[in-house]
Amino acid sequence: MSAPNLLLWVALPYVCLAVFAAGHVWRYRHDQFGWTSHTSQLLEHRWLRRGSPLFHVGAFMVIAGHVVGLAVPASWTEAAGVDEHTYHTVAVWAGSVAGLAMVAGLGMLCARRVLTRRIRPTTSRSDKLLFPLLAATVLLGIAATVAHNVLGGGYDYRGTVSVWFRGLFALRPRPEAIAGAPLLFQLHALTACLLFAVWPFTRLVHVWSAPVGYLVRPYVVYRHRAATR
Repeated sequence: MSAPNLLLWVALPYVCLAVFAAGHVWRYRHDQFGWTSHTSQLLEHRWLRRGSPLFHVGAFMVIAGHVVGLAVPASWTEAAGVDEHTYHTVAVWAGSVAGLAMVAGLGMLCARRVLTRRIRPTTSRSDKLLFPLLAATVLLGIAATVAHNVLGGGYDYRGTVSVWFRGLFALRPRPEAIAGAPLLFQLHALTACLLFAVWPFTRLVHVWSAPVGYLVRPYVVYRHRAATR
């Protein structure tokens, strides 16, 4: 395996994962009060009301699809009764819908920040890095799907990209598995690695602060106290 492939598909992913982990620890210890989505809803809500649900629903669907496609081997889905043709048909069309919803929502949110005078000053330097990188990652994923699995003859990324991805976490990296993948898939993987590296230093940290506890917390009991004379 050549040095460039080792650098791109072994060294870079592990560096990004290390920054992802250490960056979250640093951010939590030094910037707990900044661990939010930095919402600007009070300044403008019309675009936010439309763009935010589209982006978040699309993102959840995209993440779920990537978890199944990258982390779950094809043999497992086949053992569950889902053949490869059915899996790829569902993955391509559901993934395309999810990706388009995410792009539409992200486009609205970015346009809101550019076109709304009161919102522009709230856009931080990390936002100016995050939004283009996030957009590039999503658009490259959609482009790879359309070019190879909608318009093209089909490409089985579960036999290449997924093998490389699982090998990283199993500490048995297999750079050769992705080195021969189409360029769009490689660029999508590289931008995703960079996205994980900048994650701890952006508003994306609010993902880990979802108010799940509200679903199981006890009721707050209010008691009326009679006025004293």
